Formats: sequence, C-alpha cells, structure tokens
Amino acid sequence: MQFNEDLIRSVVTQVIQEVRGNRLAAAPQRNSDAGRYGQFDCADAAVAAARNAFEQLRNRPMQDRKKAIDHIRRISISQAVELGTMEMNETKIGRLEHKIAKLETLGKLSPGTEFLATQAFSGDRGLAVIEHAPFGVIGAITPVTHSLPTITGNAVSMLAGGNTVVVNPHPSGRLVAAEGVKRFNQAIYEDIGIDNLICVIRQPTLETAAQLFGNRDVALICVTGGPAVGRAALNSGKRAIVAGPGNPPVVVDETADLDRAAQCIIQGASFDNNLLCIAEKEVFVVESVFEAMLAAMQRAGAVPLNNSQIARLTDAAFHEVGDDRHLAPTKELLGQNADKLARAADVTVDPETLLLYGETREEHPFVSVEQMMPFVPFVRCRNIDHGIELAQRYEHGYRHTSIIHSRDVRNMTKMARAMDTTLFVKNGPCMAGLGLGGEGYLSFSIAGPTGEGVTTPLTFTRERRCSLIDDLWILGGPEN
Repeated sequence: MQFNEDLIRSVVTQVIQEVRGNRLAAAPQRNSDAGRYGQFDCADAAVAAARNAFEQLRNRPMQDRKKAIDHIRRISISQAVELGTMEMNETKIGRLEHKIAKLETLGKLSPGTEFLATQAFSGDRGLAVIEHAPFGVIGAITPVTHSLPTITGNAVSMLAGGNTVVVNPHPSGRLVAAEGVKRFNQAIYEDIGIDNLICVIRQPTLETAAQLFGNRDVALICVTGGPAVGRAALNSGKRAIVAGPGNPPVVVDETADLDRAAQCIIQGASFDNNLLCIAEKEVFVVESVFEAMLAAMQRAGAVPLNNSQIARLTDAAFHEVGDDRHLAPTKELLGQNADKLARAADVTVDPETLLLYGETREEHPFVSVEQMMPFVPFVRCRNIDHGIELAQRYEHGYRHTSIIHSRDVRNMTKMARAMDTTLFVKNGPCMAGLGLGGEGYLSFSIAGPTGEGVTTPLTFTRERRCSLIDDLWILGGPEN
C-alpha cells in the first residue's frame, strides 16, 4: 500500500481542529538543545536519531534495556508531583491528584522485559527456539488526555522490546511531553551511554505527523487517540497498533450491591474528571432498582441534577463540529471539575464534589457521545436483556470497555458475550480492569481496533524462530 499523505493530512487536521477549535498548531521553532535528550523540531531528524539509538541498543545486553526502563519508572514515581503539576498547568483538564497518581502507578505497574519469555520446542528432530525481536523505530501519536502518562507507558514497553520511539504528542500537551522525555533520556544516557532512545517533536503539527507516518525508517506506528487519527495510521501503509475511542457503558441489574455499585461508578467516572477512555460514560439500570440506584449514588456523595438542570448543562457541554456537524464536547467543559459543570447547569455544589448524575432518555447526547466530563447519565431499562441491548447500541461497536454490577453469573456471562469488549469489568470501577484495584498490568494504550488489547512489550516485537536440526535432543536415541 502506498503512503497516502493527503489522507493523513486531512484526518489529522480534523483531530486538531476538533480539539483546538479549528486552530492549527504553530509552526516549528528552533531551540538550542535540539538533537539532545530526545528534543527535536524536525520529524525526519528525530527518526534518524532514533534509528541511530536503535542500532546501538540492538548490540547491547538485555540488562541495558532493564536499566533504561528502570530509570523511566523511577522518574515517573519520584518526580510525579512535579511532572503531574506541569501537565495539569499545561492541559488544564482533569484533576491534579489523579495526574500524579497516573504517573506513580505507571512506575509500578508498567510491564517490562519480564514479558519477553523464550519458548522452546525439542524432539527427535532437534530444537526450535522462539524469541521476540524488536521492530526498530516506532512512531507514536499520543493524546492530550494523558500526554506524559501515555508516553511513559509506551516507552517502557517499547524499550523493553528493544525498540526506540519518536513521539508526535498532542499540541496541547507538548511541553510536558518534551520535558518528561528529556528527563528520561538524561538519566538513561548518564547510565548506559545511549541518547535519544525516546524522541519527541517539540512543536507537533499535522505536517510532522504525516512526516512521521511516511518516514521509511519508521517500522511500526502506535496511535492512542480518536477515530480520525486511527484511520490515518491504518491507511499509512505500515503496520499500525491503534488504541481507539470508547464510550463504556455500565449495566446494573436487580441483584447488584447498589451501594458498592454507586461507589465504584463514582470512583471510575470521576477519575481525572472522566478523561479515561475506559471510564464509565453511561449507566443502564433495570427499572425495578432504578430509584434505589439513584438514591445509592446520592448516599455515596454524587450530586443529582433534575431535567431542567441537565438541559442547561447539555447546552453548554456539546457543540457541532466537522462537515457532518456531529456533536462533540466543548473545550470549555471537557475534563473540568464537577462544580464547574454544576455552574453551567445553574447549580451550586461543594467544590469537592466529584461527580454529577441524573436520569436521561437513551437518545440523550450524554449517552451517545464520549463526553469526558464528570456527569453520568442514568437510563431506565425494562430488564437485563434490554440493558445489555442498550449498552451494545451506545458502545457504538468500539469493543473497548464495558462494565456490569451484578451477582448473577449468568447475567455477567450474557453481557460479556454480547459486548465482546477488550476490557470487561465485573463489580468494580473501570480502573480495576487495568490493575488499579484489580489484578494485572497497566497501559494507557488499549488497542481494540487492531486487536492487541492492553499493550505490553510483546505488542511491540516480532516473533522469530531459530531451529537446530537433528541435534540437542538429549533424552532419546537416534531414529532407526
């Protein structure tokens, strides 16, 4: 497939226009430290530096990879407050305490070289060994919602797999991306003597994204973002790993522990003001326990809105974008605190309020649009089957994340089969599906569209088989 620059330019333009109000990023500016510690203004120069770093890394022992990712993990934990504050000040979305928590948790739960286990098959005809080799230079696109956390998790997995990476960050999170990459590279270079294992475009634009996708030395593309940039990656002519959008539904049946369900919904939907792609976005509750579920939400600390208040909030929360005039969240309320949303609804709440909620019809924009705000709509359902049907409809076939609160194993099984999502969480907050309060490892790149799932170092490797014929089978004799 040929590289289609016009397509990539058009879809990346759409992404930037939607998020930045039809204003493109500024043109690149030269800075004196360009070329050191991963800092670049030119995509092609960044790829060349990353390629040089890869050639050095591929001739080093596995221990050097471990040292490199240990530095990333250490900095993510020890400097989480400073870097999280920097991200909050730059992006102005989410909650500071959760920006810090994301970096700290990535430092603890990001999967590393331990995932690269060798397989061996031995028998009468000898020995076959399967190992996991790097692709080389990876081109990555990261979102504003988790600018440095996405880079951090990706870098750990990609370097563990023996790769290097060039990041084209979202323009609204470029400063913290560049600073984090600089700190990672400085520590790695001082230890193992290789610079530019992670490179960043300091002034990212649609042109730098297109250059990155089209560079012949970029062997693999990893995109974390919306559907438009995902389509660009899939049409680049290269192997692409795409972590696409989600609109995670929650279903609550009549057997659920309602107080626990309320606590979990608040914990998940309010985390970083609902910026997580896995966060609870809409809740479908069977009618027999609907009023009791709303009461449980209020007991747990969420604040209810009535119909007129929801209508005022809706007017402020959505606007039409794109040629097809589809609804998208407004920049003014995306990722903002619940008290700011309440003011838009002409309601005064405690500034410490984490989440607003209220009853809506299923067709409401807060149900159908991935809104990324700390307001959750609740929709009545006739029964569990109706709830699962609506969950399927408004998850939009992304196959990203879905959640159920139930004590009925058959209902859990029925929903799991129907939704077919990459993450399926039962009786917990959304984050538990990524190891935050549940089991497993953490990544902010969940590749549903291309099928890799929650990414690990194995995601960014090529499987290689080495065979020795008729030797090293030591347990039997030769064939007659």
